[in-house]
Amino acid sequence: MTPRDASEQEPNRNRWSDLDRPPLNASALRRGLVREGALWSRVDVVQRTGSTNSDLVARALAGEVREGAVLVAEEQTAGRGRLDRQWSAPARSGLFFSVLLTPREVPLDRWGWLPLLTGVAVATGLSRAAGVDTALKWPNDVLVTVGGAERKAGGILAEGAGEAGVVVGVGINVSLRADELPVPTAGSLALAGAVSTDRDPLLRGMLRALEEWYGRWRTAGGDAGACGLQETYAAGCATLGRTVRAELPGDRALVGEAVAVDGDGRLVLATSAGVQEPVGAGDIVHLRPAV
Repeated sequence: MTPRDASEQEPNRNRWSDLDRPPLNASALRRGLVREGALWSRVDVVQRTGSTNSDLVARALAGEVREGAVLVAEEQTAGRGRLDRQWSAPARSGLFFSVLLTPREVPLDRWGWLPLLTGVAVATGLSRAAGVDTALKWPNDVLVTVGGAERKAGGILAEGAGEAGVVVGVGINVSLRADELPVPTAGSLALAGAVSTDRDPLLRGMLRALEEWYGRWRTAGGDAGACGLQETYAAGCATLGRTVRAELPGDRALVGEAVAVDGDGRLVLATSAGVQEPVGAGDIVHLRPAV
C-alpha cells in the first residue's frame, strides 16, 4: 500500500497541534523543485511511515518511480542509520527524506561517493538556509556545535535498489529541544543557533545543493577529484587530523590518525606501524580533537 500525501492523511484539526512545528507544504515543495530539465521528478510527503528509505526502495523495485523521486515523512518510526541503528524523533521536529539516484554513466566502483556527496550537499544547503556551520564525520554523520561541543544532528544512509539505482536517505534534527534528545551526544539545528528552523526552505536548500553536486559529479564520470568533490569533502570533514579508532567488520579495530580521504572515498589512517591504511567501511570513533 502506498502512503498518501501528508495533507490527505492528517486531519485539519491536528495540522497545527504544535505551532513551533508546522507541517511541510507539499504543493509548494513540488512547485519549487519539480520542473522540466531538473533532477527532481516528484516529491511526496507522507504523514507517518516506518522508513522513507525502505518505502522508496520498494517503490523503485516495483517500477513506480524514476530517478529524482523524493519521499519525505513528517514522522519516521523505524528510521535506520548505519549498522541498523534506530533513528526516530517527534513528529515534524526534523527532516526525514530519501531520494532515488541512477547515475548509470558513472562506473559502479565510484558509486560509493554518493553518501559523501550527499553529506557535502546537506552541509551546503544548511549553511545557506539555516546559517549553521556543520561538519561531516566520515562516512555519514552531520555534526553541529552545541555549547562548545560537537553533537550529531543528522545522518545519511545509502541503500541499493537493484537496477533502479541507489536510494540515499537523510535525517536531520531541526527543532529538537534539549529534553527531547535521544542521547546526550545528539544535537539539532535549533540548539546550534540556527537563524531559521522553517523546514520548507531547509529541505529545498539541501535538495538544490544535492542536485548541483550530483550533476557535477555525474558530468565528471564520478571522478570526485575532477569535479571538486574530494577537496570540498575533505575541507568540511571533522574526522581528518584526528586520532580515531575504526571498528571494522569481523570485530577488528584499527587506530591511527585520519590523514586523507582518497579518490575512492575511503578514509586513510596513518598507523603507529608507519603505514597508511585505507578504510572503506566501518564505525569511526573520534579519540581526540583535530589539531
